[in-house]
Amino acid sequence: MRASISENTRKAYRSDLAHYAAWGGTLPATPEQVARYLADHADTLAPSSLARRVATLARIHAANGWSNPCQSEVVRATLRGIKRVKGTAQDQAKPLLREDLFLVLDAMGDTPRDYRDRAMLLIGWAGGFRCSELVGLDHTDIDEVREGLILTLRRSKTDQTGQGRKIGIPIGRTRHCPVAALTAWRDLLADDIGPLFRPVDRHGKISTDRIRSDAVSTILRGRVCGAGINPDGYSGHSLRAGLATSAIKAGVSTYKVRAQTGHASDLMLSRYVRDAGLFDSNAAGSLL
Repeated sequence: MRASISENTRKAYRSDLAHYAAWGGTLPATPEQVARYLADHADTLAPSSLARRVATLARIHAANGWSNPCQSEVVRATLRGIKRVKGTAQDQAKPLLREDLFLVLDAMGDTPRDYRDRAMLLIGWAGGFRCSELVGLDHTDIDEVREGLILTLRRSKTDQTGQGRKIGIPIGRTRHCPVAALTAWRDLLADDIGPLFRPVDRHGKISTDRIRSDAVSTILRGRVCGAGINPDGYSGHSLRAGLATSAIKAGVSTYKVRAQTGHASDLMLSRYVRDAGLFDSNAAGSLL
């Protein structure tokens, strides 16, 4: 049972249960207890966070063979009421569009950290990677071919059983080529085994450890700010969102975008399609 879920999911379960226990919740819980827990945190937690905690409690009760209080009408009605009052719109990462990506890259220098960040941002953007997928890459996941690179994802958020997926990174036609950037970074490394992206200290010393997933967001926001762009709204997911939005704006089919990003359906891409088309044949643009 432990191996059936990822470590990140287990961490989320532990965090949710600790929060519930700190409030005074007990297990097994009653429907009224869960409903009161939701109501008491309606003003401090987002509806999506509360819904996740309900899912955690439901999973724990099911795993232990207890009656599931989260299926009761009092819990469902309480959660519906919170969503109606608070709304369900979620904050989304601001996409790092192609033009802004180039501004960020142009502002970089030639230190080891610059080489790493240039390669990481370009590969993350070109591959449409999630942060965990990007930092999880090893040297053995890279195959050089005539057209560029083939990167193999051994495991991802939507591939917990490790079937794997291959992503093509083509040789760039602009001044910012992801293949060239990654090659330059790899030339600085003392070995060609282990993690691809690693911490670099302020003296330029490159570690042999793997960079942390949450560091991608910190690095991206720092680089965006360094290029004179307001970093508010940007995160590591901005690379993935930026590729999807930029590709759709350029007329790339959603099928090809999904082949690169790994989205399961056009429905999952719908928000990028909607944002990318806001100014195409815009009604106001035809009149003002």
